[in-house]
Amino acid sequence: MWKYVKPYFFYAVAAAVLLVLEILMDLYQPELMSRIVDEGVLGVHSGGQRNMSLVWRLGALMLAYTLIGSLCAACNNVCISYASQKIGNAMRKDCFKRIMAFSFSQVKGFGAGTLITRMTNDITQVQGLISQLLRGMVRTSMLTLGSIYFMFRLHTAFGCMALGAFPLILGVIVLCLWRANPLFPKLQAQLDELNDLMQEDVAGVRIIKSCVREAYEKLRFGQANHRLVSTQLRILFIFAVMNPSVHMVLDLTIAFLLLWGDSQVRVGAMTPGLIMAALTYITTMMHGILILVMVFQTITRGLASWERVRELLLVDPELSEGEWNDGPGPRGKIEFKNVSFTYPDGENPVLRNVSLTINPGEVVAIMGATGCGKSTLVSLIPRFYEACSGQVLVSGRDVREYRQRSLREMVAFVLQKAELFSDTIRANVMWGQEGTSEERLHEAAEIAQAAEFIDEKEHKWDTVLAERGNSLSGGQKQRLAIARALLRDADILVFDDATSALDIKTEARLARALKSAKSNVTKVFVAQRVVSARWADRIAVLDGGELVGCGTHNELMESCPAYRDIYYSQIGGDKDAV
Repeated sequence: MWKYVKPYFFYAVAAAVLLVLEILMDLYQPELMSRIVDEGVLGVHSGGQRNMSLVWRLGALMLAYTLIGSLCAACNNVCISYASQKIGNAMRKDCFKRIMAFSFSQVKGFGAGTLITRMTNDITQVQGLISQLLRGMVRTSMLTLGSIYFMFRLHTAFGCMALGAFPLILGVIVLCLWRANPLFPKLQAQLDELNDLMQEDVAGVRIIKSCVREAYEKLRFGQANHRLVSTQLRILFIFAVMNPSVHMVLDLTIAFLLLWGDSQVRVGAMTPGLIMAALTYITTMMHGILILVMVFQTITRGLASWERVRELLLVDPELSEGEWNDGPGPRGKIEFKNVSFTYPDGENPVLRNVSLTINPGEVVAIMGATGCGKSTLVSLIPRFYEACSGQVLVSGRDVREYRQRSLREMVAFVLQKAELFSDTIRANVMWGQEGTSEERLHEAAEIAQAAEFIDEKEHKWDTVLAERGNSLSGGQKQRLAIARALLRDADILVFDDATSALDIKTEARLARALKSAKSNVTKVFVAQRVVSARWADRIAVLDGGELVGCGTHNELMESCPAYRDIYYSQIGGDKDAV
């Protein structure tokens, strides 16, 4: 944590100094009040003669102390708030930067819910931890130890009474914290679970409604929420027991002090002002200890959250950064050399010894049954995942040797599920390519077959989309995603089943436009339909993770049984249909 605290250490020290001054101003007040009562009002040392000038003088001094303490408190709050907010801001930026460097499998391993919780709630708890370490611990220590010291100054017996109560109070606090400590990590994990569930249900609200599963999801959410509330209540119960226990010990101490003090005043061994000052100090000590209870609660939860944030910050990205920005070979050339891949949580390989060369400017379709590894294969090109064995080369260089940014600037990737944002159509298409000319923007829309439906909108390019683009149809979203990819000046264009929502006629127009306008760009696309793949120069067929055929439609019909099965299944088994 020192890495984040160090730049704002000056503010931390300044806050601590200001806090010490503030509390010293408070601790001197009871002594002054004791003198006002004994010497100014009761005249204990002057035969009962009042000394009003002393009352006014000491009263003015108390007011000055109060003003100085208030000014110190205000400055202290500013310093602590500034430091904790800046530290939290730096942590959030570093966490987000680390998440952006994670591979897909790492993001999946953590889960979206836990990443959101760690970026928001956990870092807020860490900010509270830092604030309490700077403010709470100093204040508590000064109030408690300072009160005991000043009670010893008043009378040794007062100090001994305070010291006698202190171990009992500390024992109660330690016992309660020992019981509460294991619950804080559990509480944060349950908050992760709730966030995961919320995100899943909001994203899948359409399928929930279409399957009439609202009642089931309400029950699932209610159960997760119940577990969270139960843990929270257990923590609250522990601290609810702790506060009265501490109060009881302090109240008994006050009662004992009053009984003993009364006997001392009766025999003339002590003055009422001293008793009043002692009561004030023990009340101040009580206040400090009660703050200590809240401080320990915040610190304990903050430390649990810090461990979760620290875990995120210390995880190294799976994909190491290369040092090259370009390759020595022809731009846009792709080579798979004996590539095998297994997902981190999988048992069986998804790809087995795949070898395939795609030449610059070539159009290659990837076909195969569901789950045969088509999407996985194309995801290895921009290094979304890393091959377990073998090599993937782009422009003559292994993808592991590239800087990730440089590699992904060479590849424009379009997913099957188009990701759009709550912004205008223009902003969504230009995302990552801000400043592109209107001419290029409209050209990309024309090629992607998106211009027609954009022009039909009331506000055209300035139409604001709903969250995730839900105000558009699936085909419209895919066409905008394709237009976004076309706007990039990439050597390779990859469609991961990105035309699945397009009708055959629109897809055919898109294919012709792409061949004409992007003839020098290498195009690789995952296809489910034979009719979609026939415009490719070559078709690569995967079966069970292995490359079982590669060639033109006619060549594969002659040599590849897997392709023939796909073909006949889609045209109804009639060999003469096409």
